[in-house]
Amino acid sequence: MISTTTTVEDGMVFERDVALTMSDGAVLRANVFRPEAPGQYPVVMAMGAYGKDVHFEDAFNPQWQVLKRIYPELDSNGSTGRFLRWEVVDPERWVPDGFVVIQIDSRGTGRSEGYLDPFGPVETRDYYEWIEWAGVQPWSNGKVGLIGVSYLAIKQWQVAALNPPHLAAIVPWEGSSEFFRDGGHHGGILSNSFTFEWWPRQVLSNQYGSGDSKHRDRITGERTTGPALPTAILEGSRADHPNDRLTHSLDDAWNRARAANLPAITVPLLSAANWGGAGMHLRGNVEGFLRTGSTQKWLFAHIGTHYESFYLPHYVAIQKRFFNHFLRGDDNGWDREPPVQLAIRNTDGTAEIRKEQEWPLARTQRMPLYLDAREGGLLATTPSASGSVTFEAMRGAVSFTTAPFDAATEFTGPVTLRLWISSTTRDADIFAVLRVLDPAGEEVTFIGAHERVPMAQGWLRASRRKTDPERSTAWRPWHTHDHVQKLEPGQVYPLDVEIWPTSMVFPKGWRLSLTVQGHDYIVTAPGRMRHDHPVDRPAEEFWGVTTIHTGGDHASHLVMPVIPRG
Repeated sequence: MISTTTTVEDGMVFERDVALTMSDGAVLRANVFRPEAPGQYPVVMAMGAYGKDVHFEDAFNPQWQVLKRIYPELDSNGSTGRFLRWEVVDPERWVPDGFVVIQIDSRGTGRSEGYLDPFGPVETRDYYEWIEWAGVQPWSNGKVGLIGVSYLAIKQWQVAALNPPHLAAIVPWEGSSEFFRDGGHHGGILSNSFTFEWWPRQVLSNQYGSGDSKHRDRITGERTTGPALPTAILEGSRADHPNDRLTHSLDDAWNRARAANLPAITVPLLSAANWGGAGMHLRGNVEGFLRTGSTQKWLFAHIGTHYESFYLPHYVAIQKRFFNHFLRGDDNGWDREPPVQLAIRNTDGTAEIRKEQEWPLARTQRMPLYLDAREGGLLATTPSASGSVTFEAMRGAVSFTTAPFDAATEFTGPVTLRLWISSTTRDADIFAVLRVLDPAGEEVTFIGAHERVPMAQGWLRASRRKTDPERSTAWRPWHTHDHVQKLEPGQVYPLDVEIWPTSMVFPKGWRLSLTVQGHDYIVTAPGRMRHDHPVDRPAEEFWGVTTIHTGGDHASHLVMPVIPRG
């Protein structure tokens, strides 16, 4: 039996395992942290599957160690760190500033019962009901804000589209918004490694009733997943999420039910994107900013790891200022902030913050760089004569490189690639990578959300090349992913590859390189976002030879977003 307990310490009330019965009878539980002083306060809330009682350090120790090196005061100078959880705010740093913090175990996880189906519509409905509950509690001022990273940001996009009456603002921090395109199937290619490894490691380990879970609440010593249930009940109380991803290989009803209806979102929002988050959330944060119906919205693009950019004091101050304005009504100038704030990246890994009025930037000069397969592979400002180059799809790669820049050159914005290809097989996967080369020709990589990353990446499966002309723009093709168009071996086809947004200032003498291959681009160790599932990529269709055609009638080219300097 799980019951609610209440403790009071240092001016903060901690209500553990607060229960709420959903409209279908399932009981979900949350931890509520609020000021001891009587009053009505704004609420900041998160719902996720990683355990409201699982300490950050216990579940994500490598990330904890990195964050502690970057931010040694994480669990001191205002916080004991007792309530630090992965990808959610620290109550000890928010409650003293007059916020109520609520952390919810999503259905079927932690200490919340029910059928576990990550990102599903029932889970989203649950979130709606929690928001409405929080909005009418005696300690609430009636305004609820949502905040959290990744899973907890994805849920924000989903539930905000339902427009709960008490929802006042959201801060989706590094959270994809388009379920199929942003994380599940890049360019139509199954991104299997994260899902297939994430599911047992981060979700099943926290399933409600799991007696095998090693997670323990540091305060009580109890297992964080509630009373143990038989294996048969556990297996029957959850979806097979990896297999669902695998079998729903088109943007079908299952995928669309998990994609946020962005135009329906009307609340103010702060969308925080990470330039180094290619393959997970970057695209979703940008598309979320662009496509929501909100009239008050801001895009904030930063650098660094997935977690430091959420917890460091500078970023927390931004989050609180946003919420103080929209949840408390403070006239702190937030509404007069330019809608776009970008970390303009340098090749040494640093960045300068620049505020802008729109995205993409109005002053962008879209520069075509033509691929030239002759003489070793060039990127040139003028088309070449016809040429071609081949590579083994699953082993090889080809690169095209600019001449050294004769002055500092900034690229900031979305990138497109028109590529003419043929294949010896009925399909081909394109992995397009933008790389930064120093004057010696050595590649420079950057700290990303989870690993070292190149400047930018894009993907496209040739059989998913169909685009929607109504939703495509000059700077971003929109692939429908609703139809399979196989190739005729040897026939030449045009592909419009979406390369995710980027920002980089190239010093004089440096070069930009485009690498094209038929497999994942690995900077160091095999990455979190691999695309190598044998069912999704059968050898008879993908282990062929790919030819890139350049020049003449097949003028393959990049279109880069040049921002004038000075």
